[in-house]
Formats: sequence, C-alpha cells, structure tokens
Amino acid sequence: MLNIFIVALLCLSIILPFLNILALSFNEGTDAQRGGIYFFPREFSVDNYLEVFKQSSVLNALGISVFRTVVGTAISVLLTAMAAYALNTRTLPGRKFITFFIFFTMLFSGGIIPYYLVLTELNLTNSIWVYIIPGLYSVWNILIMRTFFSQLPDSVFEAARIDGCSEFQIFFRIVLPMSKPVIATIGLFNAVGHWNDWFSGAFYVRDPNLKPLATLLQEMLTRQQALADALLRNSGSYEMLEKITVTGDSLKMATIIIVVAPIIIIYPFIQKHFTKGVNIGSVKE
Repeated sequence: MLNIFIVALLCLSIILPFLNILALSFNEGTDAQRGGIYFFPREFSVDNYLEVFKQSSVLNALGISVFRTVVGTAISVLLTAMAAYALNTRTLPGRKFITFFIFFTMLFSGGIIPYYLVLTELNLTNSIWVYIIPGLYSVWNILIMRTFFSQLPDSVFEAARIDGCSEFQIFFRIVLPMSKPVIATIGLFNAVGHWNDWFSGAFYVRDPNLKPLATLLQEMLTRQQALADALLRNSGSYEMLEKITVTGDSLKMATIIIVVAPIIIIYPFIQKHFTKGVNIGSVKE
C-alpha cells in the first residue's frame, strides 16, 4: 500500500506540472501573467502556437529534426548493437583491452574546444551530418546492449554456427529479433536525445536552413523575451504591450508542449519493450 501511495505521488508530481504547462500554453499570454491559472486556461487562445508555426522556417526545421531523429537513431542503434555483439564474443582478439579503451572514453573528455576543433577538421560543422556522426556511439549504450546480449543463451549461437551461419547471419537473424526490449530502450534514448538537442544547431551550424526544431524554437523564445523586455523598459510602450497576446513565458509553454508531444505520442507504442529494457541486469538468476 505504501508503494502505491509513493508511486501515486510521483505520478502526480509529473502530471500536474505538465497539465499546468498545457493550460498556460493555450492561455492568452498577457492574461497568464496575472497568475491564477492551474489546470485549465482562463482566456483560451492558440496565438502561442500560431506564433511558433507562422514562420515558414519552422516546417524546414521540423524536417531537419525528423531526419536527424530517424536516420541518427536507426544508424546509431545498428552500430551500437554490432559493437556490443562483437564485445560480447569471447573469441574476439584483445576483447578486454578494447572494452577498457572504450570505457576509458566515458570517464574522461577532451572538452568542448578540442571537440569543436575535431568537428572542424572533419568538415562536419555547418553540415547536417554534425547531428548524426558524432553521436553514433555511446559507451553507456554499448555496455547496456552487451549486458543484454550476455544473457542470451549460448546454445542458440552454437547451434547456428554448427548449421553454418556466419556472424552477420547470427547477428541479423537471431540476435536482433531476440533483442527487441534493449533495441526499443536504446532507440528511445537516442530519439529523445536527437529530438531535444538544440545545442548542436546553435553552436556548430551557421546555415539557418540546417537548424533543427529545438534550436529554432529556442532562438524564437529568446527573441520574443527580448522584445517583451524592451517594451517594458520603454515607458511609452505599455499600450503596445497590452495588445500583445504572446509573451515570452506563454511562448515558452507552447514550445515545451511542441517539443515533448512527439515523444509522448511515441512512448505508449514501445512502453512494453522499454520497461523490459531498463531492467536489464537488475535480476540475476
């Protein structure tokens, strides 16, 4: 009973703030500044969302985000699974050294400046591939997948090798079909990371046509907030400010909903596999 009560509190701590954000995103901006809005909008308005989508660049940014999320996630999951399968193979020469070498990179980082210099030397800056190639591998994801692969029965692999299957055939025909939970888990981690990443577009890309949705919305939010602040500082602009139905805070709420909504829509379809995947290694038999 205590566990149910604690879980219920945790759920409410997540759901109630989200409902508040949703209500504010559909409320008129200047009215929302008065406060008192909790779970339902007081002055219903879609101006916040119209402000976001009225720019033609939003659709282009949406396409960039969808491309990097789909392509980046698919390639990353495939290469991560292949690396994890290789490291799980006991006959791999230098297996322990390779594992340590990969794990070492998770503990130490060269920093943002060396990272930027590497991207520049590889001609990845100001390119759509800067969103995909640098993040193809994650040491943490490799370790998670290797742990899952180690729990698969060795007898299946031995039988496949006796039947003449190559390692690629074992990987694609046996390992991947048996690994849906971990694939769904790693895929969701990658997709969320790609979809929510605004930093790469802001610092590594100068071409406005290559900006992803998260970066574009972040820039729009900054401009809107700067405009509102400028009007407030100008004593003769109060009448103009009262006519504005979109404020920096209301635009922020609409931005949060736009960015979070796709993940919320996708999650129920992979929730079953995701729940199994996050429990990898938690139970030992």
